Amino acid sequence: MAKKRVTSFDVASKSGVSRATVSFVLNNVSSVHISEETRKRVIEAAKTLGYHPDSAGRKLASGRTNTIGLVLHQSREQVFADALLPQVVLGMGQAAAENGFHILMMALEPNDSQGYMGLIQENHVDGIILSGPQQNDFELVNLFHDGFPIILMGQLPESDLPSVDIDAFAGAKRAVMHLIENGHQRIAMITNAPLQYTSAQQRYAGYLEALCEIDIDAGNSLLREGSFTPASGYERMKELLQVNPAPTAVFVASDVVALGAMQAIKEAGLRIPQDIAMVGFDDIPLAEYFDPPLTTVRIPSFNLGWEAGENLIRLAKGKPLSKQEVLLDSELIVRASSMRKISRS
Repeated sequence: MAKKRVTSFDVASKSGVSRATVSFVLNNVSSVHISEETRKRVIEAAKTLGYHPDSAGRKLASGRTNTIGLVLHQSREQVFADALLPQVVLGMGQAAAENGFHILMMALEPNDSQGYMGLIQENHVDGIILSGPQQNDFELVNLFHDGFPIILMGQLPESDLPSVDIDAFAGAKRAVMHLIENGHQRIAMITNAPLQYTSAQQRYAGYLEALCEIDIDAGNSLLREGSFTPASGYERMKELLQVNPAPTAVFVASDVVALGAMQAIKEAGLRIPQDIAMVGFDDIPLAEYFDPPLTTVRIPSFNLGWEAGENLIRLAKGKPLSKQEVLLDSELIVRASSMRKISRS
């Protein structure tokens, strides 16, 4: 059996300090005040455990290029379909410009053998912002524990990686409660992404919570997994329209995916919201011009990018974060696609 690799997390546990303190000591960060006694304790723990501070992650973090990488954990097709991405990048770009940094955007396709290390080595960035974290992403966690600056746009439950995200659970619950308040009980859901993505899990959890609060059955027959694109929404909605009894409303956890779902409903000769009501998520710039205009959850995409960029730059400069998790609020924007009240049976 291969010997478990020692990480800075192990050094932190042995020396009785935070992982951030271990990173500051082993990277010789002078801008953070750490006592000589603590420095010696960390260095001794690293020697005892056999931790090598000159690992690939630390080497990459040791020489600044004033460039941060935005890594999109999506296929190129999915990236092109992301209508919110420009606003996120604008926010990130402003944070970078204010600090004298540049942004490099990179797509990491699912099953890409190159991985994060390959992207970092090839592009020489001071840190990465990862959009679209997935469960069990051990390479990412190990890279962070080796001292390389990382900020998640999203969350990895049970990890200590710093993150900037929206409260997707609360936003999804609010969207579904809006449909329930209009009398709907057969409410379907199409996720924004496969459920291996934490963003999809959070929106699904909000959907379930809203249904459970008023004791509505949330069977899997009304759940379908979207995959970032209008085409996925189109195919999943066609499947839902075959369910008997049919849903009277659908929560589509991405406006881009909702665009395809709308097309499937219209092709079936049905009307929105008269035959099936719809609520989306994101409030992309085109959402109010859909036919009909889409009720959706508005997220602060510019602020999301700005906060992620600002926090990563702090890490790249060796400065501590004021908060490990930043969670931004969302807002329900009611438009015509959901404006149909029905009587509960």
